[in-house]
Amino acid sequence: MTFTFVTLFSNLVEGYFNDSILKRAIEKNIFSVKYLNPRDFSLNKHSKVDDTAVGGGAGMVMNPQPLFDALDSLKKEDENVYIVFLTPVAKPFVQNDAKRLSNKSHIAFVSGRYEGIDERVIEKYADEVFSIGDYILTGGELASLVICDAISRNIEGVLGNSDSLTVESFETPLLEAPSFSKPKLYEGLSVPSEYLKGNHSKIRSLKLAMSECKTKFFRPDQLKKHCQGVK
Repeated sequence: MTFTFVTLFSNLVEGYFNDSILKRAIEKNIFSVKYLNPRDFSLNKHSKVDDTAVGGGAGMVMNPQPLFDALDSLKKEDENVYIVFLTPVAKPFVQNDAKRLSNKSHIAFVSGRYEGIDERVIEKYADEVFSIGDYILTGGELASLVICDAISRNIEGVLGNSDSLTVESFETPLLEAPSFSKPKLYEGLSVPSEYLKGNHSKIRSLKLAMSECKTKFFRPDQLKKHCQGVK
């Protein structure tokens, strides 16, 4: 698997892969990370990549030429590259998308800046367009990293224990039950007593009940899906 970040600011992305699980996955050649800067393809003598919006409006828009040429070069290098754009005006990215996209061989994330990307670029090159939430960021790099992280941990070999994937939130409609570590008692606060008795059937029942409570409080929409599934 290869991830390519199409961004004006690769330094905002690179550091994320210098530690922890993803660094080890790269060292094991489970996946690789590349960067492509649209500014390197600008025909403007000052290497500009933005211009005023046609029809008026505040701010600047990333113009098509640098991105057209950058993405054309990427597709010439690998015709199977799957190109993803990040924008708040798109469908929400969810866990099932992360699992599905982990089977791709090469994904490119196109990060917008300024007031966004000329729509013609998206219309021509986007295989898929995602939003990570109903809020606005100063650029698409953080959103690209969020989606890349979610996808990469579903690639075989990235996590030390692949069973971890089966008990996480959003693998079912319910949110994951609370987790506890040792010591069993800390500053007067104890883990649930049922956890200490070794009866795995009762522990599973308690975890299910706590998952339902947490989901009811934080995500009642997800609890509704769970109840419909139970019926």
